[in-house]
Order: sequence, then C-alpha cells, then structure tokens
Amino acid sequence: MKTRCGWCANSFEEYVRYHDEEWGVPVHNDKKHFEFLVLESAQAGLSWATILKKREGYRKAFADFDVTTVSQYGTGMVADLLRDASIIRNRLKIEATINNAKRFIEVQDEFGSFDKYIWQFVNGRPIVNQWKTMKEVPVTTNESDVLSKDLKKRGFKFVGSTTIYAHMQAIGLVNDHTVDCFRYSELINQ
Repeated sequence: MKTRCGWCANSFEEYVRYHDEEWGVPVHNDKKHFEFLVLESAQAGLSWATILKKREGYRKAFADFDVTTVSQYGTGMVADLLRDASIIRNRLKIEATINNAKRFIEVQDEFGSFDKYIWQFVNGRPIVNQWKTMKEVPVTTNESDVLSKDLKKRGFKFVGSTTIYAHMQAIGLVNDHTVDCFRYSELINQ
C-alpha cells in the first residue's frame, strides 16, 4: 500500500490518479500550462474535486484548451457556455478564461513561451519543500504573491495568490507532496 498526501486519502479514483500522475509534475508544455490555468481559475471558491469531475467538460467547452481558439470566443460563445452544465456556469469565470487566453498569448509573444515566463519565478527549478503534514503546507508564498501580482499587472483575472499557489503546486513549480508520500521522492529523483 502506497502512502499518499492526506488530501487525496479515501477519495475517488480520478482524484487519486491526479495525485499520483499529475500533481507536482513539472510542466513544460504551454497547452498544459493553459489547461491548468483555466482549471485553477475555475476552482476559485470551489473544491478541486468539483473541478476535476468537470475536467472533460472544460476540455470540450474550451476547445481542448487551444489558447488561440479560446482567445477568439465572443459574446455568443459566452452565452452558450453559460448554458453548459458540464462546466461551472459563472459568467465572470468564463469571461476571465477568454481574457486570460488573450493575455496568455501576449506572454507567449513576449517571452517565446508561457513556460519560459512562469518558470522564471522559481529560477527554473522546482521549489522542494519538506512538509510532514498537509497542515504545514501554506496557501500562499512570497513566490505566489509575486507571480500573482505580475499576472494581474498583465491583465489576467482570477489569479489571486491562493489560486496561483495551487497552480504552482499543480504544474510542479513547487513540490508540496508530504515527505512520507511516495511521489515526494519520485519527483525529486526525476
């Protein structure tokens, strides 16, 4: 039996698989960066389990996370998405996703890729923490504060420091698996 982080204990299979295969794995693919940015922004005020259960709905609604296509969504598409029960039907979050797609492309144009942009906030290497329990894991850090502030300055929406720290954890900018979790050492040794 594998020891896992407490947040996924006794959870549904998809949640455990997300923990085991994705959470904390360093991402270097812009499409995947955009996917997680969309999902983390949608999560604001909700549980990750809720978003994870709607992930396929988001994939379909947002063109398989094709940033160029999403950046061109207009008011008609917003109206359609507000009727789509497979996603969170929140106008502000939907409009933020479209806005963020446009800002994402601007960052790609400036830096060559979103990946180059975002990894600079951790000097190109994951921050490896050594938490013994999930209670020790912070909800924000200085790095998430700085990244959040920079994203907001660039016009991104739903990117507060808490959302961005969750994003940093998801895409592997931070290894916040507890030290007893089997994924902790696996990710360090990648």
